[in-house]
Amino acid sequence: MSFEFATATKIIFGSGSIRQIGSLAAKMGNRAFIVTGNDRDRGAILLDLLKKEGVLFDLFCVSKEPTTTIVLEGVAQAKKTNCDMVIGCGGGSPIDTGKAIAALLNNEGELLDYLEVIGHGKPLTKPSAPYIAIPTTAGTGAEVTRNAVLGSPEHQVKVSLRSPSMLPSLALIDPELTYSMPPKTTANTGLDAFTHLLESFVSNQANPLTDGICREGLHYVARSLVKAFQKGDDGKAREDMALASFFGGLALANAKLGAVHGFAGPMGGMFDAPHGALCARFLPFVMETNLRALTARLPNSPVLDRYVEVARIVTGNPEAQAADGIGWAQEISDALHIAPLAELGVQKNDFLRIVEKSENASSMKGNPVALTREELTHVLEQAL
Repeated sequence: MSFEFATATKIIFGSGSIRQIGSLAAKMGNRAFIVTGNDRDRGAILLDLLKKEGVLFDLFCVSKEPTTTIVLEGVAQAKKTNCDMVIGCGGGSPIDTGKAIAALLNNEGELLDYLEVIGHGKPLTKPSAPYIAIPTTAGTGAEVTRNAVLGSPEHQVKVSLRSPSMLPSLALIDPELTYSMPPKTTANTGLDAFTHLLESFVSNQANPLTDGICREGLHYVARSLVKAFQKGDDGKAREDMALASFFGGLALANAKLGAVHGFAGPMGGMFDAPHGALCARFLPFVMETNLRALTARLPNSPVLDRYVEVARIVTGNPEAQAADGIGWAQEISDALHIAPLAELGVQKNDFLRIVEKSENASSMKGNPVALTREELTHVLEQAL
């Protein structure tokens, strides 16, 4: 057995830890390029703390999921104002945008030179500019991953800019920053975190280190996601979900994902739908399809036992079987009011194009069993 594990250079976790950001940033550079989401109030404390330490900054707001166009605009602005470090503060969109901007500040050439699938996939030759990732949601785990997922409007697909050098210099995770998340965002991001943990655990690239991280994270989601959804200022529930998101990021960066993300990635480039909402909808149907395919084609696969283990973790029943895990996933999706694909703009006549793009998605290659076109189409029919 052999495996690798890489993560952010430094990780700080804990309620109130945002109060350290001023002194930490001051050690990394003189002028920060700050990438945030739509809600500027969430980043207000960050700006105040930077001012107190004399750190200059420029602000760049990302109002939607990141695209190649948005990243190039950010790079141009950061270069124009001579920023020497980048801070991403928000959900997965600003954090991934910041990650890509930090990489391109120090690497010459065109963005397409480095992108997977639609570009040349060349490796980055220089380290990224110093980058601090501060999540204000609990789902993506992007603060500890080595890639940025970017939509290409021209190609109607989402692809990754990926390199070990894109791991943040610092990941600062303060659960208090997630308290203001509305219930819908809590639900979608929380099930995205669960999906990261589950898919990494059953992935064909799972390893003993990611296994332990996933097991722990699955416990956190099972006991706290509904509580965080129902009561946003439940400190313990928010801490659990921040940990689950962080652990999911650690796992996916060092194992692989599966068919849920195999669908969600390409579809994010085709429809104006949040990534977490897509993952949440696909989750129970992909679990069911994987189990059926494994049982039929790989009946001795150890992954079948892993699905049993997942069921026992999430239900708390030591006698639970794999089907009980699917039932739990469907029940929590219903409890969190996860929208069907039709409400996200998907129609039956989109299925063929979705399947064709999903088959080529990098995440699909981590699925524990290769799914046929018929099986992928059936998942779409169920999720519609």
